Amino acid sequence: MTTDRIYRAAILIIGDEILSGRTQDKNISQIALWLNVQGIRLNEVRVVSDDMDAIIAAVNALRTSHDYLFTTGGIGPTHDDITVDAIAAAMGVPVVIHEEARAILEGYYETRGGINEGRLRMARVPQGADLIPNKMSGAPGIKMGNIFIMAGVPHITAGMLDALTGTLEGGLPVLSEQIGCWVAESEVAATLSQIEKAHEGCQIGSYPFYREGKSGANFVVRSTDAHKLRHCVDALIDGLKQMGYDSTAGGI
Repeated sequence: MTTDRIYRAAILIIGDEILSGRTQDKNISQIALWLNVQGIRLNEVRVVSDDMDAIIAAVNALRTSHDYLFTTGGIGPTHDDITVDAIAAAMGVPVVIHEEARAILEGYYETRGGINEGRLRMARVPQGADLIPNKMSGAPGIKMGNIFIMAGVPHITAGMLDALTGTLEGGLPVLSEQIGCWVAESEVAATLSQIEKAHEGCQIGSYPFYREGKSGANFVVRSTDAHKLRHCVDALIDGLKQMGYDSTAGGI
């Protein structure tokens, strides 16, 4: 059931490899798009190193200020995969072996060299946690309260998101429409503000660019109401036209 309430989520990206630039994060965009379909708005993203205190502080800040928190990274088989330990500490519970996760891993690795100490680490969860199915690599994700602990590898994260589809309470998905215009955004800033204020329930984002030796901007109008969205887009197109600027549907 959808409601007018806005449900908000945060993403916590965990990993020294992201901060060093060795690995480029690809999870933010796919989680954000998935959240929107679920009627949940991504409100904040943070990136922290593989440091216990930093993870605990970020988890406690984000889980209490958002409806949902998604973490990615740090749940693998090596000693520096400490996300589970940090989240358990943040929640004030011990880390335990989840017996269903153990069975899943034993089955997955039966023809892949068998279970070992490192692989068994991926069955560790904060006490009281549930599992998020993972059809890609065996090791499940973890759900603890409003926290969803997911892999750092994007295609594995995608599979975990598929398993969660339709299970989280959300509101209406955010709809959007983009138009482009060859105009410096500073020239139309006042008009954008006036149109947004006149159309309650709509937001206008301005994204400038410089191409072909001239300035332009793409304007993205967002709303959870298709009727309001259409009226706001029409008003923006008309406002730009009155100022002598033609716009292009879909952006430039």
